[in-house]
Amino acid sequence: MPAPPAAAAVIESPYAWLRLATSLLLMTIGGSGMYSVTVVLPRIQAEFGVARADASLPYTLTMIGFGVGGILMGRLADRFGVLVPVGLGAVGLGAGFAAAGLAPNLWVFCAAQGLLIGLLGTSATFAPLVADTSQWFDRRRGIALAICMSGNYAAGAVWPPVMQHFIDSVGWRQTYLGMGLFCVATILPLTLVLRRRPPLHPIAPAGAAAVPGGERPMGLAPGTAQILLAVAGVACCVAMSMPQVHIVAYCGDLGIGAARGAEMLSLMLGLGVVSRLASGWISDRIGGLRTLLLGSLLQGIALLLFLPFNGLVSLYVVSGLFGLFQGGIVPSYALIVREHFSPREAGARVGTVLMATLFGMALGGWLSGAVFDWTGSYRAAFLNGIGWNLLNLAIAGFLLYRVTRLARPRLAAAATQA
Repeated sequence: MPAPPAAAAVIESPYAWLRLATSLLLMTIGGSGMYSVTVVLPRIQAEFGVARADASLPYTLTMIGFGVGGILMGRLADRFGVLVPVGLGAVGLGAGFAAAGLAPNLWVFCAAQGLLIGLLGTSATFAPLVADTSQWFDRRRGIALAICMSGNYAAGAVWPPVMQHFIDSVGWRQTYLGMGLFCVATILPLTLVLRRRPPLHPIAPAGAAAVPGGERPMGLAPGTAQILLAVAGVACCVAMSMPQVHIVAYCGDLGIGAARGAEMLSLMLGLGVVSRLASGWISDRIGGLRTLLLGSLLQGIALLLFLPFNGLVSLYVVSGLFGLFQGGIVPSYALIVREHFSPREAGARVGTVLMATLFGMALGGWLSGAVFDWTGSYRAAFLNGIGWNLLNLAIAGFLLYRVTRLARPRLAAAATQA
């Protein structure tokens, strides 16, 4: 169904691209809340006199808050527009960094990270911006989403060295206070670019069979389709987290050294940006579901390659391939939601699926370590990741099968009319 003239005039307009650039910048700034806690972890452990596991708790709580907050902020964006959650995110980040920087003990620090920085701060600059971007683009929606979500990777590249410099220079508490002021001073003015509400042009995605009372995305009840996408998101990210979380420790166990493992991780994330952009271009041509299926298949192949190859050079190569193969998987979920669900529910539904991917990363990082503890082998952990990847492949294949089957009668009718 074509977009109304008023909506068509702003879709993929210069303003839409300006809005995309602003969203990319906002996501890069907001992502500071997720990466800051990893940089400051050794200082937290030393100052509060706690064990490494306890010092890691703020990161876990930040990720949980990030995931749950995505749904909350998505609903706010659906109801009031993206300006409201992003503005709230600026306040959350400012207050969170300030509270954490002044924390008298670990538990106050944990609360500031989980509730203010994770739940109210960083989450507001992720899912709502992804959902909003999806509504300003049509033909180039895939690449637009890939560019927007590259802000998350960009934050990981920018903030750790910047924050480490200031931590070494003035201390972690002053750095946190400065980050809080910076987030408020930059995010609030940038939100003014997002004042306009998105054009809610109607959609008629392939495979969405209309029924009285609503839509049936991919021929399924909306709740069923949402659950399947969420399970797929958990599964692919459990698999994805195995190399990303454990490559440094794996290299240490092999005798290669942690420094080489850190270089492999950097290579993975750097090529992940390339993969994300390339997958966005591909998804504009083959659609979100096919992109998910392709990315999942390639990720599974890369995981398999970790089993026979464990030399220094071969691990660099396999790590690079893994980065190139997996970067486009998560953005494909946002595109699938936009292609098959109502745009009026985009914020909440995108937030839910992205929350599932974050939970998958958190679960996978722990589960891979647990499998290693149980078996004494990272080989078993890689096999565990491959199993979860197969689950993701099965769900993606099933959904694509349904979409293809539902599209056949319309294609046959169109051919007959022609």
